[in-house]
Amino acid sequence: MESGRAEPTIFVIVGGTGDLTRRKLLPALRSLAEQEMLCRPHAVLAVARDREIDDEGYRRWAREALASAGVSPEELRDWCDRALYYQPIGEATGTDYRALAARIEEIETELGLPGNRVFYLALPPRAFPDTIEGLAGAGLDRAPGWVRLVIEKPFGRDLATARELNEVVHRHFDESQIYRIDHYLGKETVQNLLVFRFANAIFESLWTRDRVENVQITVSESIGIEGRSGYYDRAGALRDMVQNHVSQLLSLIGMEVPSSFAADAVRYEKIKLLKAIRPLRPEDVVFGQYERSEPGDGAPPGYREEPGIAPDSSTETYVAMKLWVDSWRWQGVPFYIRTGKRLARRLTQIAVTFRASPVCLFETDGVCLTNPNVLYLTLQPDEGFALCFDVKVPGEPYRLQTLPLDFYYHEAFGPIPDAYQTLLYDVLVGDQTLFVHAEEAEASWRLFGASLETEAKLHGYPVGSWDRNDASVSNSD
Repeated sequence: MESGRAEPTIFVIVGGTGDLTRRKLLPALRSLAEQEMLCRPHAVLAVARDREIDDEGYRRWAREALASAGVSPEELRDWCDRALYYQPIGEATGTDYRALAARIEEIETELGLPGNRVFYLALPPRAFPDTIEGLAGAGLDRAPGWVRLVIEKPFGRDLATARELNEVVHRHFDESQIYRIDHYLGKETVQNLLVFRFANAIFESLWTRDRVENVQITVSESIGIEGRSGYYDRAGALRDMVQNHVSQLLSLIGMEVPSSFAADAVRYEKIKLLKAIRPLRPEDVVFGQYERSEPGDGAPPGYREEPGIAPDSSTETYVAMKLWVDSWRWQGVPFYIRTGKRLARRLTQIAVTFRASPVCLFETDGVCLTNPNVLYLTLQPDEGFALCFDVKVPGEPYRLQTLPLDFYYHEAFGPIPDAYQTLLYDVLVGDQTLFVHAEEAEASWRLFGASLETEAKLHGYPVGSWDRNDASVSNSD
């Protein structure tokens, strides 16, 4: 990855009293400060509608939020009092944004900051266009130093809205200033996919249609919508997971070797992989929705029984797809992706199944004893990988058993840094490698968005189920 050093900066969080700020952004920024990865001086300016809050009121709120994350009050007070500020945005009028611009300049003058600014839009997606226009209208798209804009997913609802949002952003900001954030790319194990493939020639030499039978990507969740009915019923599994998280895993596992580990080189190869995927056919996609598995008040509810969900909702909570990559490396190798809520367990995993031996030397009663080698790359909950291979069980008769050769992050390195900590530091040093390019966002919507326009049958599946054949795509072409 590109290297750099954080410079004195004001980090502006638009949506500074929201859940994302409380749970992720403030703890990540505070951890960076504790590790001296934030250059002093620096400031964090929270922006929200509430006009009743002032700097001291926000600092109290932040201390409570960080204390709930396990940070002791003694460790909190110094950083909160030194670095945190608050500015109300009210109804987000032009006057409000000009007041924000004046407050930013005031803080920069007070702390002697050089004018480097990060604007993090911790907002609902519908608020992105107006907020970007408001910032630009107050001249905040320019600064004495550099300006960087961070946008949370989802980036659009389909190809048309993604293009519209890109047009709004590009009217005021250059692509080099834009950081479309997907927290999956900040996970150490996701970044390790690149290291695993390109630092270990033994595996990269096997990453080809001649050696790989199929690739399967599974992102399963045991939880339901967890009070997010308003968002989830408008989004569904495809928009919530496939178009962003799963798309990132797919591109990283299938991309060609980049010319370097510079951001542009890596992102170019990801875009090229997405563009090489064959358009999806209706028969290659399956949608599902979880249902109550058993009667009674104690059983988890089905999706249509969740608070805030209409009894006739057709929103999918499960998606399975079969993809074909029309490239020299992957021609004829199917990629299966599946993601769903209320499944048996939480798991994010990529399984690369290698082709079996052309001749079976070990068999009993006409049954081949060998199994294909499978490489499991697990991103959560037990981050690591396992290569499964056959060994002979001691004794007679001749019998084989599949065993793993494995590695787990927690055993080798202990706790893994939070994804937002990694990504926010990359924003501060100007490394875009782990962020989504405009063309990549549109290529992903072009591929997956078409499935939203089809009248596909919605299959029911019981809460807590795990059988991958319940609602998965057939292995046949």
